[in-house]
Amino acid sequence: MFIDFLTLVMINLVAGTVLLAYYLWRGIDEKDQRPYASAFFVTGLCSLVTGLQISFTWPLPGAYNVGYGDATTLFGLVFLATSISLWQGWNLLPVSIYSFFAAIDALIVGIRIYSLQLTKEPLISAVGFILAGLAGLGVFPFLMWFRKNQVVRWIGIALLLGTALLWGITFYGSLWGHMASFAKWVPATMVTPAP
Repeated sequence: MFIDFLTLVMINLVAGTVLLAYYLWRGIDEKDQRPYASAFFVTGLCSLVTGLQISFTWPLPGAYNVGYGDATTLFGLVFLATSISLWQGWNLLPVSIYSFFAAIDALIVGIRIYSLQLTKEPLISAVGFILAGLAGLGVFPFLMWFRKNQVVRWIGIALLLGTALLWGITFYGSLWGHMASFAKWVPATMVTPAP
C-alpha cells in the first residue's frame, strides 16, 4: 500500500484559494497589505514542500505525480512570491507574469485528468484545475488593466470560490476514504515479526 499526503495538499489548496478570493474581495484595496503576507506564506510554503516531495519522489501512481506535484509546486511558488511582495510593498505585476505560466500548467492538468479519466471523480477534478487555471490567467490582465473594474473582480472571485468548492468536495471524499483505507495500517517499525 502506498502512502500519500494528498489530503494535506488539497486542504491547503482550498485554504489558499479561499484566501486569494478574500484578498481580491477586500485586501487588494487596503493601504497596508502586509497582514496578508503571513497567510500567503504558510499556504505557499506548505504547497512548495509537498509539491516538491511529490515531484521528486513520486509517491503516487503514475501520472498523478506529474499533475499534482508540478501544479502544487507552482501554486506554492506563486503564493510565496505573493507573500514576499505583499510584505515588502512591491508591485504584484511581476508575480502575475509567473502566475500566468503556472495557470497554463493547471489548465493542461485539468484537461488531461479528464481525458485520461484520472481520479475517482475526473470531471470534478478537471473542472477544479481548469477554473484555477482560468483564474490564474486573469491575474495579469486584472492587475494591468482591470483593477478598478468590479465586474471583472467578481468574475475572479467567483472562479476562485468555484475552484475552492470543487477542491473542497474532492478533499472531503479523499480524507474520508483515506482514513478508512489506512485505519488498520501500521508502519513497518511497529509490525511484530512472525516467530
